[in-house]
Amino acid sequence: MRKHVLVDGLFIYPTPIGCYYAVSSIADEKPRGFIQRLLQLTSTPVLNIETLVDLMDAESQDDAIELLYLCQKMGWIQGVKKSIKFPDGALDVLLPPLLDKISETGNVLLSDTQGFHLACSGFTHEMAEQLSAISAEIETVHKRRLNLMENQLTIDSHAWAIVDAFGSSQLGFWPIFIGDNQFVITVSGIPHFNRSDFVTLIWALSIRYAQ
Repeated sequence: MRKHVLVDGLFIYPTPIGCYYAVSSIADEKPRGFIQRLLQLTSTPVLNIETLVDLMDAESQDDAIELLYLCQKMGWIQGVKKSIKFPDGALDVLLPPLLDKISETGNVLLSDTQGFHLACSGFTHEMAEQLSAISAEIETVHKRRLNLMENQLTIDSHAWAIVDAFGSSQLGFWPIFIGDNQFVITVSGIPHFNRSDFVTLIWALSIRYAQ
């Protein structure tokens, strides 16, 4: 007999922390794979057992329910009463206003690991070029020392930062992994990854690059 029962009339929507969990590592974990598949859909799916089994690639309905419960307990997913559709539009139009919303200063950059900036808010073109090059160099160090940080130093965070004398981040670099692609989000000041704009940002990138 199942311990948990699905609530009728809801749609499955990732939370900001769930989106960050989904793209912050390449570790193969069932919850991560589930959220990544959610982010490849063009609208939030209805919550039912058939949908869960399919999206989770679960071996049984009970396994799907248990995984859903874990994701809910961790705060990675939420149920919404109306289906949310992904906003259509070109990435060069969608991304800048979304980036603007995820930083206290509005200065945010999205770049790839080759040092090319894909979208920017707030930074000048020249600054974006330089920061893209820096983020690529940081990502090279990150990949080279990842095992050391995780296994020997037991540091689970994948972000890097330039801090002031008080330890507050002045410039942060967050690697994200979408499909076979890797990017870096560079944020000046305090990031606001806890907003729905961050969900839409990761959703947009997943639709474009994960499939």
